[in-house]
Amino acid sequence: MLQAETYQEQAVLCFVREGSRVLLIEKRRGLGAGKVNAPGGKVEPGETYLQAAIRETREEVCVEAGDLHLRGALGFRFADGYSLYVQVFVAQSHTGTPAETPEAHPFWCETSEIPYGRMWADDIVWLPQVLDGYEVEGDFTFDGDRMTGGTVQLRWQP
Repeated sequence: MLQAETYQEQAVLCFVREGSRVLLIEKRRGLGAGKVNAPGGKVEPGETYLQAAIRETREEVCVEAGDLHLRGALGFRFADGYSLYVQVFVAQSHTGTPAETPEAHPFWCETSEIPYGRMWADDIVWLPQVLDGYEVEGDFTFDGDRMTGGTVQLRWQP
């Protein structure tokens, strides 16, 4: 079981669903700039992971995520010593129209056409299962952008 407090920073990702589509972003700055991911970011002091997922989605793509379900916990350790714990949420509803911000360029994507080649290497290992209703726990190591190792455990959540 991953322990959030053993990582330098805690963050969230929020995958907003709309039928067979998912809302993704082209990240503009910070860790992973230039990559495709979901809205997300660091948890602020006094904030729950759920509150952070809602806030980050609103700030990054101007959408109010609703009916969120926790679907994963991921740990990332980098060769330079940086470490990050991430809780992954899936939102089954939303209000608002996605809009570009300084943080992100949002776009809707069919789940069958997710551009894994433009994402972090670990995403293809766990994201399809999360979008199919599984809970995941993963632990990954990276040297810069290159994944050097990782494990994932799945649990079905009806």
